[in-house]
This record gives sequence, C-alpha cells and structure tokens, in this order.
Amino acid sequence: MGGITDLISDWVFRLVDALGAIGVGLLLFLETVIPPIPSELILPLAGFRARDGDLNVFAVWTTATLGALAGALVLYYVGALLGYDRLHALAGKRWFVLATRADVERGYALFNKYGSWLVLGARCVPIVRSLISLPAGVARMPLSRFVLFTAIGSGIWNGALIGAGWLLADNWERVEGYLGPVSKVVLALGVAFVIFLVVRRLLARKRALAAGVDPAEADVDGRPAPDFDGFGSPNQYPTTPHPARGVARVMNHRP
Repeated sequence: MGGITDLISDWVFRLVDALGAIGVGLLLFLETVIPPIPSELILPLAGFRARDGDLNVFAVWTTATLGALAGALVLYYVGALLGYDRLHALAGKRWFVLATRADVERGYALFNKYGSWLVLGARCVPIVRSLISLPAGVARMPLSRFVLFTAIGSGIWNGALIGAGWLLADNWERVEGYLGPVSKVVLALGVAFVIFLVVRRLLARKRALAAGVDPAEADVDGRPAPDFDGFGSPNQYPTTPHPARGVARVMNHRP
C-alpha cells in the first residue's frame, strides 16, 4: 500500500506544479469521484505554493471548490439514475453485500429528515464526502439545495486546508513529511470501510437464516425490520410496477 500512496503523492505534487490552480480543481474533482486521492494531501500543498508566490490563493480556492462541486454532481446524477426503486431491489439480492434493504430504508428515512445538513457536514469527512452525493441523488434532493450546501461545505473545508498550508509554509518540510501518511490512512480507511460493510451484510444474512427470517426483510440483527420508509415491509417494496423505473416514489412522501 505504501508504494501506491507514494505514487499518488508524487503525482499530486507534479500535477499541481504543472497546471497550477487548474490542476488543483482537476484533482478535487477526481478526489470527489475517487476518494483515495485525499484533499488533505492536495490543498495544504496548494496553500504552500500560494504562500510561496507560485499560485494565486483565491484562484486555488475557487477552482478547488468548483472541482469538488462538479465531482459531487457526477455522483448525484449516478444516484438519481439508479433511483430508490432500483437500489431497494438490488439490496434484496443475495450477491449485493454492501447493504440490506433495511439499511436502504433506514438511510432514506434519515436523509429525508436531515439531508441538507448531512450534505453540508459530510464535506469535512474523508470518503463520506463522496458517498453522501449518492443518497442525495437517490432521494432526489432538490438540485438547487444540493448545489448550495455542497458549495458551502466544500468552500469552508477547502479554505481551511488551503489556509493551513499557507500558515504552515515556514515549516513545510515538517508538514510534507505528514502528507504521505495522511494519504495512507485515508486509503486504509476506505478499504476497511468496504470490508466492514461486506462482513456486516454476511453476518446479517447468517443471523436471519438462523432465526428463520427471510434475509430480504431482516435487519442486521436478523430480526424482521421495521417499516423505516413508510412503504411497507422491506420484502414487499416496491409493491406495484412503477411507470418510470429509477424515479423514486418517495418524492410523493415528502411533506
């Protein structure tokens, strides 16, 4: 893993030096779509380069925020194309090992209540800041609200990291020594998170079968799941054919 992260770090440094503020925006776009490229590595370097006079700090902040927003919109539309109906159906398949149907319903209920604040706060959390765009699209969060809260959250987070690089420029050699380990930690967290989801899903299926419950309608503890989304028990949704597959009927459930 060390070789991969060192390669990513070297590539980030070279791209920023070669393309300047545009390179920062491109990297933030990729970082949003491909989480193992962490903004915690990119933006302090950009702040340092701006303090050194090689980059314009306002241009760096602008392109970084636009890049993050563009990446978030790509994932938003992926989620919107998938839709709640399709995701719910996929979660009931045996081979879908990332989440149960109950997880999907629980996530929708939570997102439907706190979606705007989740999108805002997630911008400061590695990996989660990318993943949060998918449920936003699945639940068809109003695009204007999604753009607003994503831009605000990204702008604040980007400004903080760029500012940290600017302020720590005098000690850059010491700071630079921490950037490689940061990228390793982010990558390791991503791998650990996927492993956790898979193990959790497999254990949930095992518990449900042991309890004589259909795994498609069970929660992670193996018991029948409550009706989180208000559309009936998990194994009964969707109950009727939908005229536009992938377009969530949950929109009609909004107050």
